[in-house]
Amino acid sequence: MDRPPLPPFTRATAAQKVRLAEDAWNTREPARVALAYTTDSRWRNRSEFLQGRDEIESFLTRKWQREREYRLTKELWAFHENRIAVRFAYEWQDAHGAWFRSYGNENWKFDPHGLMRTRIASINDLPISEDERLFRWPLGRRPDDQPSLGELGL
Repeated sequence: MDRPPLPPFTRATAAQKVRLAEDAWNTREPARVALAYTTDSRWRNRSEFLQGRDEIESFLTRKWQREREYRLTKELWAFHENRIAVRFAYEWQDAHGAWFRSYGNENWKFDPHGLMRTRIASINDLPISEDERLFRWPLGRRPDDQPSLGELGL
């Protein structure tokens, strides 16, 4: 099953792939998000190593139980053939009401069908106050008029 856009990527199709990934993650639906990865996909997320859709789905379920009010913005950084590099920031609230902004970079490698085979993520968390929040749109897809990471100075 193909999951367009397919490699090799152009600037336009790489940016489209990034936005589609962002939109899926903002649904916070682990089963839906996991379908974008190969059945044997390999991940490094911070210090956690995962392999396969089942582990990815379990990871995402735990993540979104812990990271409430999750809102994500991704931005294309670079691309080449079947690889894309992105930078991102997301905001979330923990169970105690504390707010955080998490920043990071991801390196993605895709199979010929447009499924992500490899995801390597490096992420840092910054505690923020409620009034420092920048991502205030309703839960779900980021509105098209929301400023980019660069426009926000992130």
